[in-house]
Amino acid sequence: MRSLLFVPGDSARKLEKGLSSGADVLLIDLEDSVALSAKEEARRTTLAFLQSAMPQADRPRLFVRVNGLTTGLTDADLDGVMPASPDGLVLPKTVGGPDVSHLGAKIAVREAEYGLKDGGTRILAIATENARGVFALGTFAGASHRLMGITWGAEDLSADLGAETNRREDGAYADPYRLARSLTLLGAAAAEVDAIDSVFTTFRDLDGLARECRDARRDGFVAKMAIHPAQVPVINDAFTPSKEALDRAQAVVDAFKANPGVGVVGIEGEMLDRPHLTRAERLLARAEKR
Repeated sequence: MRSLLFVPGDSARKLEKGLSSGADVLLIDLEDSVALSAKEEARRTTLAFLQSAMPQADRPRLFVRVNGLTTGLTDADLDGVMPASPDGLVLPKTVGGPDVSHLGAKIAVREAEYGLKDGGTRILAIATENARGVFALGTFAGASHRLMGITWGAEDLSADLGAETNRREDGAYADPYRLARSLTLLGAAAAEVDAIDSVFTTFRDLDGLARECRDARRDGFVAKMAIHPAQVPVINDAFTPSKEALDRAQAVVDAFKANPGVGVVGIEGEMLDRPHLTRAERLLARAEKR
């Protein structure tokens, strides 16, 4: 998984177009991109799309972003889309592990009701859209076996903080959002799930997107969300390990395998220890899983 593309759940045309975008995951949105008056119609449109697309071969994974737990709309969203058994759900405005557990319980009821595989529906948590969520980033470990990733959002957070903007004049994130991003990475590592980078809203600036992707990959994020199909190839390119990187990782794994019980091996004049092995194994696992 490298790219996750948001698509409004009330547009059948955009949903169909999303299938050929090249994104690894479509994030079908019932929250921010859908007006309150259009929620019910969006649920029907999303359900019809899921019923058509889920059986298709070589499709992207299909996740639905429901409305947050405090809106009073989450249960209606779940009732509207769970009969089609989406691959996962995106939970906005997440405040730590308890919210993930809460959503997991709601999902379990629907899986049983609709005869779906127990535990088959995964959860992606958007975990920094308010200050409470930032302070709860250390509580995700063990919250639910459904949790597959944690991502962050700067737009809602800036509104919660009352900020004028979330970026500096040079385009880089201001300090509060850099902190939220770093804590998301640490929270995901502590929970042993994927860390997924936030959207890049200036969708025509593909060079800026590429730079942000490279920074995210360097720091430990494994994927990035997108708001426009044009962003998908850039994200995929950035988060696809090169042949050289995979060969190097395999060489590290092979060296430790050939020398069981040692703590350090030498490869091409460099001494490598167990953290290097862990990093190599994770890179190979991500490449195989994708």
